[in-house]
Amino acid sequence: MGFTIGAISGLSGIREIRELRPGARRRERAQVCTRVAEYTSLWGWDLIPGARATRSGGRVVCSCGARACPSPGDHPLDASLEVPAGATVEEASRAWAAVPGAAMLLPTGRAFDVIEVGEHAALCALARLERMGVPLGPVAATPAGRAWFLVAPGAAAELPELLYRMGWDDADLDLRGRGEGEHITAPPSDLAGHGPVRWLRPPTLERAGRPPQARLLLGTLAYVCHRSAVVRPRTPQDRPAAVR
Repeated sequence: MGFTIGAISGLSGIREIRELRPGARRRERAQVCTRVAEYTSLWGWDLIPGARATRSGGRVVCSCGARACPSPGDHPLDASLEVPAGATVEEASRAWAAVPGAAMLLPTGRAFDVIEVGEHAALCALARLERMGVPLGPVAATPAGRAWFLVAPGAAAELPELLYRMGWDDADLDLRGRGEGEHITAPPSDLAGHGPVRWLRPPTLERAGRPPQARLLLGTLAYVCHRSAVVRPRTPQDRPAAVR
């Protein structure tokens, strides 16, 4: 692959940098820069520095500095600081030196779009899709219990039409698309102070630049989302009054 990817532990790892010796801090920074270069050079994706969130006195504080940030730890810092696809390790290191500790955000609507579903539904769908031999792109899971399927660009805009053609347009599905003008948090960055995002299916050289068409996955994702809603466990509040 040309370089070794070092593992970091999201925002908690970034916070711990201050506790480390200078040599350890340098190694940690080098690992982050290498991870940035992995996304830009190896996978061919643009990368945007993102804000990070911390908890202080029971409040969530965003590193952007806004007192009432509407999306603490889940938005770009400055679009002009974007590291473009193809950036080398050296270029990525210079760019990220200006934003130490920033989260890594991947813009959607460029190299890929995203279909977002609940993580439980995603795991069920992955098992079905793999049994069917459907080609899969990368899939990530968030600490909030969501999952992101990376698919070919344009899927978010086409999603209503695709669901209509498949007969799912009138179903109440826990499923949405993310496309142009949006982003996802790249593993292993922290998402909004809740913990790191992780790969369920990491990118590969074969699939990173050729995500699957959404129509190949969407039927299964819609079915599993619908099935998950139908069979979800009932709470006492869900039961008829006569049987409580």
